[in-house]
Amino acid sequence: MTTRINIPKERNDKLEWKRLIVVLENAPLEPVKVGAVYKLASTDSPNTLKDLQKRGKDTTIYRPDILHYTLLTLLDSPLNKAGMLQIFIRTYNNTLIEVNPQLRIPRTYKRFAGLMVQLLHKLSIHAADGPDKLLSVIKNPVTQYFPPGAKVFGLSYASEKLVDINQSVAEAVKDDNCAVFVIGAFAHGHINIDYTDITLSISNYPLSAACVAGKVCSAFEKLWGVL
Repeated sequence: MTTRINIPKERNDKLEWKRLIVVLENAPLEPVKVGAVYKLASTDSPNTLKDLQKRGKDTTIYRPDILHYTLLTLLDSPLNKAGMLQIFIRTYNNTLIEVNPQLRIPRTYKRFAGLMVQLLHKLSIHAADGPDKLLSVIKNPVTQYFPPGAKVFGLSYASEKLVDINQSVAEAVKDDNCAVFVIGAFAHGHINIDYTDITLSISNYPLSAACVAGKVCSAFEKLWGVL
Protein backbone atom coordinates (compact mmCIF):
# COMPACT_ATOMS: atom_id res chain seq x y z
CA MET A 1 0.00 0.00 0.00
CA THR A 2 3.05 2.28 0.23
CA THR A 3 6.03 3.12 -1.94
CA ARG A 4 9.08 4.87 -0.50
CA ILE A 5 9.29 8.55 -1.52
CA ASN A 6 11.77 10.92 0.06
CA ILE A 7 9.96 13.90 1.57
CA PRO A 8 10.96 16.27 4.39
CA LYS A 9 9.48 15.57 7.83
CA GLU A 10 10.91 18.40 9.95
CA ARG A 11 9.11 21.75 9.94
CA ASN A 12 12.18 23.78 8.94
CA ASP A 13 12.96 21.39 6.10
CA LYS A 14 9.39 21.66 4.83
CA LEU A 15 9.79 25.44 4.50
CA GLU A 16 12.53 24.84 1.91
CA TRP A 17 10.77 21.90 0.22
CA LYS A 18 10.46 22.48 -3.53
CA ARG A 19 7.00 21.25 -4.38
CA LEU A 20 3.61 21.74 -5.93
CA ILE A 21 0.76 21.76 -3.44
CA VAL A 22 -2.60 20.64 -4.83
CA VAL A 23 -5.82 21.21 -2.89
CA LEU A 24 -8.79 19.17 -4.13
CA GLU A 25 -11.79 21.23 -3.06
CA ASN A 26 -15.39 20.34 -2.26
CA ALA A 27 -14.95 16.58 -2.59
CA PRO A 28 -18.34 14.91 -1.91
CA LEU A 29 -17.31 12.34 0.68
CA GLU A 30 -20.13 11.25 2.97
CA PRO A 31 -20.51 7.86 4.66
CA VAL A 32 -24.10 6.65 4.95
CA LYS A 33 -25.50 3.61 6.71
CA VAL A 34 -26.96 0.98 4.40
CA GLY A 35 -28.33 -1.91 6.39
CA ALA A 36 -25.69 -2.90 8.93
CA VAL A 37 -22.72 -1.31 7.15
CA TYR A 38 -21.50 2.13 6.12
CA LYS A 39 -20.91 2.97 2.48
CA LEU A 40 -19.81 6.05 0.59
CA ALA A 41 -22.71 8.00 -0.88
CA SER A 42 -22.60 7.83 -4.67
CA THR A 43 -24.93 8.45 -7.59
CA ASP A 44 -23.83 5.06 -8.92
CA SER A 45 -25.32 3.36 -5.85
CA PRO A 46 -28.93 4.53 -5.42
CA ASN A 47 -29.32 2.63 -2.13
CA THR A 48 -26.71 4.96 -0.59
CA LEU A 49 -28.78 8.04 -1.43
CA LYS A 50 -32.16 7.18 0.12
CA ASP A 51 -31.49 8.72 3.53
CA LEU A 52 -29.91 11.81 1.94
CA GLN A 53 -32.97 12.28 -0.27
CA LYS A 54 -35.22 12.11 2.80
CA ARG A 55 -33.15 14.89 4.35
CA GLY A 56 -33.69 17.01 1.26
CA LYS A 57 -30.08 16.95 0.08
CA ASP A 58 -29.07 17.41 -3.53
CA THR A 59 -27.92 13.88 -4.31
CA THR A 60 -26.52 14.78 -7.75
CA ILE A 61 -23.35 16.10 -6.08
CA TYR A 62 -22.26 12.68 -4.82
CA ARG A 63 -19.58 11.78 -7.37
CA PRO A 64 -16.64 10.57 -5.24
CA ASP A 65 -15.35 8.75 -8.32
CA ILE A 66 -14.08 12.15 -9.51
CA LEU A 67 -11.81 12.34 -6.48
CA HIS A 68 -10.68 8.75 -7.06
CA TYR A 69 -9.64 9.40 -10.67
CA THR A 70 -7.88 12.63 -9.71
CA LEU A 71 -5.93 11.03 -6.88
CA LEU A 72 -4.82 8.22 -9.20
CA THR A 73 -3.52 10.82 -11.66
CA LEU A 74 -1.68 12.81 -9.01
CA LEU A 75 -0.16 9.93 -7.07
CA ASP A 76 0.94 8.12 -10.26
CA SER A 77 2.71 11.22 -11.59
CA PRO A 78 6.51 11.42 -11.91
CA LEU A 79 6.27 14.66 -9.90
CA ASN A 80 4.89 12.75 -6.92
CA LYS A 81 7.42 9.93 -7.28
CA ALA A 82 10.17 12.59 -7.24
CA GLY A 83 8.90 13.86 -3.87
CA MET A 84 7.72 17.20 -5.30
CA LEU A 85 3.98 16.95 -4.70
CA GLN A 86 1.81 17.52 -1.63
CA ILE A 87 -1.93 16.85 -1.71
CA PHE A 88 -4.79 18.02 0.50
CA ILE A 89 -8.49 17.18 0.15
CA ARG A 90 -11.23 19.38 1.56
CA THR A 91 -14.72 17.90 1.52
CA TYR A 92 -17.90 19.81 0.81
CA ASN A 93 -18.65 19.79 4.57
CA ASN A 94 -15.19 21.20 5.41
CA THR A 95 -13.33 18.09 6.54
CA LEU A 96 -9.64 18.52 5.70
CA ILE A 97 -7.54 15.48 4.71
CA GLU A 98 -3.79 15.25 4.19
CA VAL A 99 -2.57 12.66 1.67
CA ASN A 100 0.83 11.09 2.22
CA PRO A 101 2.71 11.04 -1.12
CA GLN A 102 3.66 7.43 -0.34
CA LEU A 103 0.04 6.27 -0.50
CA ARG A 104 -0.78 3.80 -3.23
CA ILE A 105 -4.44 4.54 -3.79
CA PRO A 106 -6.65 1.48 -4.54
CA ARG A 107 -7.07 1.04 -8.29
CA THR A 108 -10.72 -0.01 -8.05
CA TYR A 109 -13.47 2.36 -6.95
CA LYS A 110 -15.03 -0.19 -4.59
CA ARG A 111 -11.83 -0.49 -2.55
CA PHE A 112 -11.28 3.27 -2.69
CA ALA A 113 -14.78 3.92 -1.33
CA GLY A 114 -14.19 1.47 1.52
CA LEU A 115 -10.91 3.23 2.35
CA MET A 116 -12.62 6.64 2.48
CA VAL A 117 -15.35 5.33 4.81
CA GLN A 118 -12.67 3.87 7.08
CA LEU A 119 -10.75 7.16 7.06
CA LEU A 120 -13.77 9.31 7.93
CA HIS A 121 -14.63 7.03 10.86
CA LYS A 122 -11.11 6.44 12.22
CA LEU A 123 -9.65 9.85 11.15
CA SER A 124 -6.43 8.26 9.90
CA ILE A 125 -5.13 5.33 7.88
CA HIS A 126 -1.75 3.83 8.77
CA ALA A 127 0.65 1.88 6.57
CA ALA A 128 0.44 -1.86 7.07
CA ASP A 129 4.23 -2.15 7.12
CA GLY A 130 5.13 0.77 9.38
CA PRO A 131 4.01 3.69 11.55
CA ASP A 132 3.44 6.19 8.73
CA LYS A 133 0.00 7.77 8.36
CA LEU A 134 -1.09 7.50 4.74
CA LEU A 135 -4.27 9.54 5.14
CA SER A 136 -5.09 11.88 8.01
CA VAL A 137 -7.98 14.14 8.94
CA ILE A 138 -6.28 17.35 10.08
CA LYS A 139 -7.27 20.76 11.42
CA ASN A 140 -8.48 23.60 9.21
CA PRO A 141 -7.65 25.99 7.67
CA VAL A 142 -5.64 24.46 4.86
CA THR A 143 -3.69 27.70 4.45
CA GLN A 144 -1.73 27.05 7.66
CA TYR A 145 0.09 24.24 5.80
CA PHE A 146 1.27 26.51 2.98
CA PRO A 147 4.75 28.07 3.10
CA PRO A 148 4.71 31.81 3.92
CA GLY A 149 4.18 33.87 0.79
CA ALA A 150 3.21 30.94 -1.45
CA LYS A 151 0.95 32.02 -4.31
CA VAL A 152 -2.41 30.28 -4.48
CA PHE A 153 -4.03 29.72 -7.88
CA GLY A 154 -7.60 28.55 -8.37
CA LEU A 155 -8.39 26.69 -11.59
CA SER A 156 -11.80 27.06 -13.20
CA TYR A 157 -13.16 26.82 -16.72
CA ALA A 158 -15.42 29.77 -15.83
CA SER A 159 -12.47 32.13 -15.30
CA GLU A 160 -12.06 34.82 -17.97
CA LYS A 161 -8.27 34.67 -17.55
CA LEU A 162 -7.25 31.96 -20.02
CA VAL A 163 -3.55 31.07 -19.75
CA ASP A 164 -0.92 28.66 -21.03
CA ILE A 165 -0.33 26.40 -18.04
CA ASN A 166 3.38 25.94 -18.83
CA GLN A 167 3.96 29.69 -18.84
CA SER A 168 1.84 30.18 -15.72
CA VAL A 169 3.73 27.66 -13.57
CA ALA A 170 7.04 29.25 -14.56
CA GLU A 171 5.72 32.61 -13.35
CA ALA A 172 4.16 31.03 -10.24
CA VAL A 173 7.48 29.81 -8.85
CA LYS A 174 9.77 32.47 -10.30
CA ASP A 175 10.91 33.59 -6.84
CA ASP A 176 9.69 30.68 -4.73
CA ASN A 177 10.16 26.93 -4.29
CA CYS A 178 6.44 26.30 -3.97
CA ALA A 179 3.08 27.13 -5.51
CA VAL A 180 -0.44 26.08 -4.60
CA PHE A 181 -3.07 25.08 -7.16
CA VAL A 182 -6.71 24.50 -6.18
CA ILE A 183 -8.81 22.09 -8.27
CA GLY A 184 -12.51 21.37 -7.81
CA ALA A 185 -13.17 17.68 -7.09
CA PHE A 186 -16.88 17.86 -7.96
CA ALA A 187 -19.12 17.38 -10.97
CA HIS A 188 -20.90 20.71 -11.35
CA GLY A 189 -20.45 24.34 -10.32
CA HIS A 190 -17.43 26.50 -9.60
CA ILE A 191 -14.83 26.84 -6.86
CA ASN A 192 -16.01 29.37 -4.28
CA ILE A 193 -13.22 29.87 -1.75
CA ASP A 194 -11.56 32.86 -0.14
CA TYR A 195 -7.89 31.91 -0.07
CA THR A 196 -6.86 32.07 -3.75
CA ASP A 197 -4.81 34.96 -5.09
CA ILE A 198 -6.15 34.52 -8.62
CA THR A 199 -8.37 32.12 -10.57
CA LEU A 200 -7.23 30.89 -13.96
CA SER A 201 -8.59 28.83 -16.84
CA ILE A 202 -6.10 26.54 -18.60
CA SER A 203 -8.21 25.43 -21.57
CA ASN A 204 -10.84 26.64 -23.99
CA TYR A 205 -12.77 23.51 -23.06
CA PRO A 206 -14.25 22.15 -19.82
CA LEU A 207 -11.88 19.49 -18.48
CA SER A 208 -12.26 16.79 -15.86
CA ALA A 209 -10.50 17.32 -12.54
CA ALA A 210 -8.16 14.42 -13.34
CA CYS A 211 -7.23 15.99 -16.69
CA VAL A 212 -6.55 19.36 -15.04
CA ALA A 213 -4.42 17.69 -12.37
CA GLY A 214 -2.44 15.86 -15.05
CA LYS A 215 -1.78 19.05 -17.02
CA VAL A 216 -0.61 20.93 -13.93
CA CYS A 217 1.72 18.09 -12.87
CA SER A 218 3.13 17.83 -16.39
CA ALA A 219 3.85 21.56 -16.46
CA PHE A 220 5.79 21.38 -13.19
CA GLU A 221 7.63 18.26 -14.34
CA LYS A 222 8.76 20.16 -17.42
CA LEU A 223 9.74 23.21 -15.37
CA TRP A 224 11.74 21.23 -12.80
CA GLY A 225 13.20 18.67 -15.19
CA VAL A 226 11.38 15.64 -13.78
CA LEU A 227 11.38 12.80 -16.30
